[in-house]
Amino acid sequence: MNKHPEEWLDDVPDPHADDDEDDEIIWVSKSEIKRDAEALKDLGVELIELGKNALERIPLDDDLRAAVELAQRIKKEGRRRQVQLIGKMLRARDPEPIQVALDKLKSRHNQQVALFHKLEQLRDRLIEEGDDAIPDILGLYPAADRQQLRSLVRNAQKEKAANKPPKSYRQIFQYLRELAEDQA
Repeated sequence: MNKHPEEWLDDVPDPHADDDEDDEIIWVSKSEIKRDAEALKDLGVELIELGKNALERIPLDDDLRAAVELAQRIKKEGRRRQVQLIGKMLRARDPEPIQVALDKLKSRHNQQVALFHKLEQLRDRLIEEGDDAIPDILGLYPAADRQQLRSLVRNAQKEKAANKPPKSYRQIFQYLRELAEDQA
């Protein structure tokens, strides 16, 4: 069954032949495969770190959801193995919808944090400037009650001067947050 060198050429496909099959073999390096596997494990860790309510908003099948919930309860070495299992499970699934939902959650969280920082700055400005800053707040939130704002600001200024606990300070923030939520 030895072939002569001329017969070897019969087994080699002709590169210039016009075949309908233009299948290209895409070679993937071992390092790239490892990077992809690590990225999926990192995605699994992000899923594990989510709270139960946030996890319900992510499109996961039952097996993957159960694995993530188990990993949330496990500590130390068992958790590392569970993360590896979740990464392996994610390799068999399309991670894009999961990543999109996770990005939406993060975006919503970041927007909420930015709003809270803005409200804190408004509160601090109200306490520093007093009645002079109230028209600006009324411009931002037309539904705001001028009298309530004035009394909260005065009480907060008195508490600050007397070194008392910042009860009115917190109430101003709560009031501004309610106004922002009502406006949205």
